[in-house]
Amino acid sequence: MRRVLKEYFGEPSIDYEAFSNRLCEGAERLRTYYYDCMPLQSDPPTPEERRLYSGMDRFLYNIRRLSRFEVRLGKLIFVPSRTSAGYVPPDPRHGRFVQKGVDVLLSVDLVRMSWDKQIQRAVLVTGDSDFVPAVSAAKDAGVLTQLYYSRHAVHDELLAAFDDRFPITQELIDSVRRTK
Repeated sequence: MRRVLKEYFGEPSIDYEAFSNRLCEGAERLRTYYYDCMPLQSDPPTPEERRLYSGMDRFLYNIRRLSRFEVRLGKLIFVPSRTSAGYVPPDPRHGRFVQKGVDVLLSVDLVRMSWDKQIQRAVLVTGDSDFVPAVSAAKDAGVLTQLYYSRHAVHDELLAAFDDRFPITQELIDSVRRTK
């Protein structure tokens, strides 16, 4: 969500609680789960890493304070590039950092709550097709699945998996924009 806001909507400051309530279309919201991971922290961290980490820490602190919000964090790991001689040492110039466990956390929560009959409807904001099996399992449990997505970052397989699909529009973002 944060990447979509930054890349396609000019990084507006939105009210995440209002956004979540808007996606629930007036129905009572059991809980909103926010999945992410903390940014890179070298040892010792660079000034930029400290700035990014501190910003994310503040953001998550504010998310946790919202009504019926829960934060689930995965981990950031380094995946080295292959060379003809094998793997190179962990160096950001020779590989990339990827989130690990974030998709699994969401999938486990979705399937568990669906099969435990804790939810009747699941609203996901994503473009990642890794969630297709979890969405299918939720539907098998009788849960209505709804997808909110960016038209710029969504897989066809994901679109096909959901019962209902809604693009994230400028009108939606404007309706939940922070005023101060």
